[in-house]
Amino acid sequence: MSRLLVSACLLGQKVRYDGRARTLLHSCLTRWNADGRVVPFCPELAGGLAVPRLPAEVTPGHDGNDVLAGRAKVVDSSGADVTDAFVTGAQLAVKLARSQGCTHALLTEASPSCGSTVLYSGHHDGVRRPGFGVTTAALRAAGIAVYPPEQIDRLAQDCAW
Repeated sequence: MSRLLVSACLLGQKVRYDGRARTLLHSCLTRWNADGRVVPFCPELAGGLAVPRLPAEVTPGHDGNDVLAGRAKVVDSSGADVTDAFVTGAQLAVKLARSQGCTHALLTEASPSCGSTVLYSGHHDGVRRPGFGVTTAALRAAGIAVYPPEQIDRLAQDCAW
């Protein structure tokens, strides 16, 4: 049975940097969860970061691939380099996805870990830009398709579960 890696915050877990969840209420997600297809995961917690924590962003003009390649960093709002935690979390996400038979992932948007189409600017100014996070980059490199919550209907079509 194919399974789906899902950002823990989308499942109501209070793991975001601000101690909140970003619960996604959707009939498909409810059904997949009931069918045992959902594998919850927070790469930032897995990488060793606490809740709450300072917001972090990928350095300006870069994306998750650049972070994995060592060309960019993830920096929190105090200026601290938290790249290692994000890379570790991404590596653990791939390991878990492979071990659990996940072929797809549903990840929260705009996160420096999980964003799949949008990131924050890297200036901690609230501005969004096109891009994708570290975990998304690692999962895609492992052949796992990543979708943001706004594309859950497309995910349902692509999975045909």
